[in-house]
Amino acid sequence: MGVARVVVSLALLAAVSVGQDAISAESTNFTLTADNMSYLFHVDTESGELISDHFGSPVDDFTPAAFVLPWGWHDNLANLRREFPDIGRSDPRLPAIHIQHADGNTVSALLYQSHEVTQGKPVLPGLPATYGNESDVSTLAVRLYDNVSDVSAVLSYSIFPKYNAVARSFSIINNGSSDIVINRAASFSTDFPNLDLDLIEVQGDWSHEFNRVKRRVDYGETTIRSTEGYSSHLSNPFIALMPPSTTESSGEVWGFNLVWTGSFEATTERFSNGFVRVLLGLNSLHTSIKVQPGESFQSPEAVALYSTEGVGGMSRSFHELYKNHLSRSKFTHQTRPILLNSWEGLGFEINQTSLVRLAGEAVELGIQLFVNDDGWFGEKYPRNNDSLGLGDWTPNPQYFPDGLRPYVADVNNFTVLNSSEPLQFGIWVEPEMVNPNSTLYQEHPDWVLHASTHARSLTRNQLVLNVGLPEVQDFIISTVSGLLDSANIQYVKWDNNRAMHELSHPSDEYKYILGLYHVIENLTTRYPDVLWEGCASGGGRFDAGLLHYWPQHWTSDNTDASDRLTIQLGTSLVYPPSAMGCHISKAPNGFNQRNISIEFRGHVAMMCGSFGLELNPEELTEHEAAAIPSIMAEAKRVNPVVISGEFYRLALPDYTPWPATQFVSADGSESVVFAFQQKYTVKPAAPPVKLQGLDPKARYFNDLDNGTYTGATYMNGGLNIQWDRADYQSKMIWLTKQ
Repeated sequence: MGVARVVVSLALLAAVSVGQDAISAESTNFTLTADNMSYLFHVDTESGELISDHFGSPVDDFTPAAFVLPWGWHDNLANLRREFPDIGRSDPRLPAIHIQHADGNTVSALLYQSHEVTQGKPVLPGLPATYGNESDVSTLAVRLYDNVSDVSAVLSYSIFPKYNAVARSFSIINNGSSDIVINRAASFSTDFPNLDLDLIEVQGDWSHEFNRVKRRVDYGETTIRSTEGYSSHLSNPFIALMPPSTTESSGEVWGFNLVWTGSFEATTERFSNGFVRVLLGLNSLHTSIKVQPGESFQSPEAVALYSTEGVGGMSRSFHELYKNHLSRSKFTHQTRPILLNSWEGLGFEINQTSLVRLAGEAVELGIQLFVNDDGWFGEKYPRNNDSLGLGDWTPNPQYFPDGLRPYVADVNNFTVLNSSEPLQFGIWVEPEMVNPNSTLYQEHPDWVLHASTHARSLTRNQLVLNVGLPEVQDFIISTVSGLLDSANIQYVKWDNNRAMHELSHPSDEYKYILGLYHVIENLTTRYPDVLWEGCASGGGRFDAGLLHYWPQHWTSDNTDASDRLTIQLGTSLVYPPSAMGCHISKAPNGFNQRNISIEFRGHVAMMCGSFGLELNPEELTEHEAAAIPSIMAEAKRVNPVVISGEFYRLALPDYTPWPATQFVSADGSESVVFAFQQKYTVKPAAPPVKLQGLDPKARYFNDLDNGTYTGATYMNGGLNIQWDRADYQSKMIWLTKQ
């Protein structure tokens, strides 16, 4: 396709002018401009290929590309920085899109056809995505066409200037008369020049999620992926690239995050010419997605953003973008009730009497929300342990002879301490799962994920319902709706406790996630006043896809405060603390028998949007019971700052026994510092805690030494904290602008 076939209608040119402040399209040179970032690419008018030019600090012009000698095996496309690489046409690098066409061939040539610029951002039907109005975001849609296969594509770029962020997705349209198959789909793809880069990812497993891992981007491929069916504990659909000189508070960073809850791949590939390709999208082992004639495939959205303020600056941009333009719950910007969850206090040993007694003890501590965790359901297969009852969401008549309504009314009859408000009630569910020992499985064994006559792998004594099936979706919607209509339930903890196995076809996972989004969209729209919390054995599905629907997630089943520092700070690389659920549990901790003071446990837990207790009040020591009132008061005071303020990682537990964090209120009038001593040492002395985010010329009073100093003093000189001679000490320090 040559210059003669590049056509932009007058209507499209008029649309270009609408978004000209953020998006410029001159002679098919595309410039996306943010407050402190530029994203440039253009159309090669000889070939119709889209060529990447720049993603980084602001630039004003297109400069000639780096010259690579076209000798040896690799010439043509192999030496171009490509914006949407396909496969089979002289580029041996990994493609963003891999299509098996109707005749069986897998070569594609998706070339420029036209483009359109609009203000605002269209929705992605059936998928979670960022959103915004005309003053927040502008969108560029670039249409590509493959003349041989009769397949077209639309690349969508939405730029949020305030956050230096670009949200990108694409659709593939089958214009032919036979099926095509999508075998690979990377929502974001771009080629960097020959830059020296490091990669940050997060790695973990159940009970130790979101551990930061840093490695060099070297020649060859580095792939971070999940094949669990979900975003998973093992990895997360997030990576960041940066020069080796970048720190937490300074230097360039590029962050990438996929708005998707299923299996994924994130790959960096340095080729022989030094160019670095970044790909983020679906896991190719779980694709093979059939697209029928006249139908289209829509990729999930990926978000990429750029910061010159180090890793912390990248994180804060993600946090603010997601709080304002991804999470859509009414609770996203509201303070959260302090809750007590029944699980670690009672486990499966529950009945109406013991639960109401626990609720009464909770309300005397200042608890505002009582949550009934696992074990409340099942008739023929009562949920006495984790091998029974999943799928049968009917209250156990032995525990609740009159159903949930009178029991919940008893809970609501308690009045919150020092308040006239009734105690709220919440409940735990795991709607995507089923035990073989359940009425549901006995009646519908075909509803679970399975492959022919292969054995069905049990994990935690349960199987996964195939949420890709419309009848399963209808069952979950009907069941959860019936539960919420049966009593005054104001909070739902939605759990998921195993990965997917025995997929009969790779695309079953993709269909499942679309089905899950349909279910959650229906329920959250129908019940907007319910506070929904996501959980997947802790942080197994803490991702941007579910953050679109649910305002908070249980961060980890591991509630040990020392471990949680690493987990919570790792999660904060991309997801806001306001979206995290964190609780005080008993000591010694059930995971590792570590004995940490309740003050330390409280300070770690209140750094999250949803704060609560995960224990039996009867088991509190005399000291712990005496400390609870002040901890509750501190949690209530800090929660508005956690919800709406900016977060700073001052010192990381990976590198120092004195980690510290800081929140600055949205209006800048106050700030709170959480400082910790994990291990006492005679020497060396603890370093000063240097703060961030303050007005350097303003003066702030602090309640550590009752001093008043300038912001510059706090940020450059720091606070020196006198620690006791003991492990696991903590300080909460308030600064007030004078």
